[in-house]
Amino acid sequence: MLYTTRAPKPSAELDFSLLWLALGLLAIGLVMVYSASIAIAEAARYTGHNGEYYLLRQGIFIVLGVGVGMAAFQVPMRVWQQAAPYLFLAGLLLLVVVLIPGIGREVNGSRRWIPLGFANLQPSELMKFLAVLYAADYTTRKAAFMHDFKKGFLPMAAVMLVAGALLLQEPDFGAFVVIISIAMGILFLGGLNWKVFAGLVVVLLAGFVLLILTSPYRLQRVLGFMDPFADPYGKGYQLSHALIAFGRGEWLGLGLGGSVEKLFYLPEAHTDFLLAVIAEEFGFVGVAVVIGLFAWLIVKAFVIGHRAAQLERNFCALVAQGIGIWLGVQALINMGVNVGLLPTKGLTLPFLSFGGSGIVANCLAVAVLLRIDWEHRQMMRGKTF
Repeated sequence: MLYTTRAPKPSAELDFSLLWLALGLLAIGLVMVYSASIAIAEAARYTGHNGEYYLLRQGIFIVLGVGVGMAAFQVPMRVWQQAAPYLFLAGLLLLVVVLIPGIGREVNGSRRWIPLGFANLQPSELMKFLAVLYAADYTTRKAAFMHDFKKGFLPMAAVMLVAGALLLQEPDFGAFVVIISIAMGILFLGGLNWKVFAGLVVVLLAGFVLLILTSPYRLQRVLGFMDPFADPYGKGYQLSHALIAFGRGEWLGLGLGGSVEKLFYLPEAHTDFLLAVIAEEFGFVGVAVVIGLFAWLIVKAFVIGHRAAQLERNFCALVAQGIGIWLGVQALINMGVNVGLLPTKGLTLPFLSFGGSGIVANCLAVAVLLRIDWEHRQMMRGKTF
């Protein structure tokens, strides 16, 4: 029997462990965003804000994200596959629009946001999700050419370089790294020749080094990361205070609300450096819990992808694994930045950090994972898609 677009019924057929895992991360993020932002929100009372300003906005973003996720769950994977190239083109168009003066909003020298009145749309966040869909669709369509450098890799490389060039114009180097990681990971999982893959990794590493050396502000960030306490009031300011937060937290932390670094010492405490606040208030144990939850989520994504591959649903397999790569790479970079293992980058911690576009994109990712798993369970009952 051919499956129609009938809405799935909530039942035990849904992977509730994945659902509760995602909701748990969102809940932790909501509490920690409030804790990390209450001081700066109180300080901005003259603008009409109050202490709950970021809490309320994050709550609205989560409700919006869950709503978008519920709608996305109703969409069959075959529809996502058919729409993937068009959605990716729409994402590229948004990356162009955000660069137009007067439309894109510039903050701290970066033009990454499109004002919508009640919130700001960050196209690079949605582009991560769209890159997963497009790369999975492309790899599935070109499966027979994955061992051919010209036919298998070059077309995909050209498209991703266009997206990368637009991201670097904002500039958003962090999103560029994540999207390239998604594309490369999906191509590799889709059967790209390992020799070609190894060569590309070397080229990409050389390219990243060149981008850093030719950009003064990126070079300063790298120098500051190597020894933040050499210039604690300059280029090492953010990282030095993040490390102080980790040190103060020790094993069990100072308790919820006990962070001192969030009191105007640590910039972007509710976004890029939320993990440092978690470390100060809940210590090593709190950080370990967060890392464990992310590891569990990523493993579940790859397990769902493996099950799809066993059922010969290659697009679904690559989408699930691509989502695992996306969330894993972004979380790893954010955590690496917070503990001083990587240079400071403007990448948020998925599900936890403050931000509307990121929350919506993360909820979309979980909804698609749930949909893939739900379709598998239906197939086990004899239904086809």
